[in-house]
Amino acid sequence: MASYVRFSTTIFFCFFLSLSSSQKVTLSLYYEALCPFCADFIVNHLPQIFQNGLISSIDLHLVPWGNTLFKPDGTILCQHGEAECALNAIHACAINAYPDVMKHVGYIYCTERLVLENKLEQWADCFELVGLSRAALDCYINGYGHQLELKYAEETSELNPAHTFVPWVVVNNQPLQENYQNFVMYVCNAYGSNQVPEACMNLNHSVETLSTVNSSVEKLSYSHQVCYANQ
Repeated sequence: MASYVRFSTTIFFCFFLSLSSSQKVTLSLYYEALCPFCADFIVNHLPQIFQNGLISSIDLHLVPWGNTLFKPDGTILCQHGEAECALNAIHACAINAYPDVMKHVGYIYCTERLVLENKLEQWADCFELVGLSRAALDCYINGYGHQLELKYAEETSELNPAHTFVPWVVVNNQPLQENYQNFVMYVCNAYGSNQVPEACMNLNHSVETLSTVNSSVEKLSYSHQVCYANQ
């Protein structure tokens, strides 16, 4: 769990000079808990915005539903089985129970790290590791997690264009498609020329290189870096 300790240390020491809500860029992540590429994004890419302080200029919105479907009888069918349905609901409960983004992202990061390490059976340990109450677990046990998941199901179904895979990353209503790993560039570009966060000005590559990045990405194959819908 050394990597979790590094992450938690980073988020608590990032700067907190926030822009007003209306000035922030919205970063949305539509995902499912047991897709390995979602776990990789949450563990190895999303922490960038905490490490460089950009989180203070972002409204981060996580949606744990992904490629989940409803069966004809109304029950839920998750792409990676019942364990994924449970963890999706627990993540939904964590977001609800710990509205502070540092807290719920810290918990979700911890569980997704376990997914990558094939240690998912230790998921409950993350409450103690992150220093949180078990409110999210109570939420799941009493069935409220299911109600939260129905809300996320509706939100995901309203995406336009519809998502075709996860992780599905959206910046100010613009889906990044296969270029999701370059989300920081899109976030910085969304600020335009006014009130650009310091973290964006400190990037090694200027925002103006975004079109070049896009051109290069189109030539790459992402067939093994996403979990496709309806599979």
